[in-house]
This record gives sequence, structure tokens and C-alpha cells, in this order.
Amino acid sequence: MVWRDEAMIRKLKSGQYRLYSRKTDAKTGRRKNLGTFSTRGAAEPHEREVQYFKRH
Repeated sequence: MVWRDEAMIRKLKSGQYRLYSRKTDAKTGRRKNLGTFSTRGAAEPHEREVQYFKRH
């Protein structure tokens, strides 16, 4: 599987979109929730912000 970024956006049953970290949390074994958004368009800029701050 090829990852575009180190975070990913999934659609929830409620119709909202949630941003998850790519790697699992060592303590819980689950992915970290990086935010929930009403539209995918709202989640994508936040994903870019996360990537920016991880590298700067």
C-alpha cells in the first residue's frame, strides 16, 4: 500500500471526516485522532498544517 502523506482522512458513518495519524500510538496500539471535520475539504488543509509542523 502506498501512503500519500503520513496522515490519513477517513469518512465516518455520521458523514464527517476524521484525520488520523499514520503510525499507531505505542501506548494504545491505535491511531491518534488529529481532528474531526464536517467536510473532506476542511480536513485536507489541516492535514497539510500537521505535515508542516512535523517538519519545521
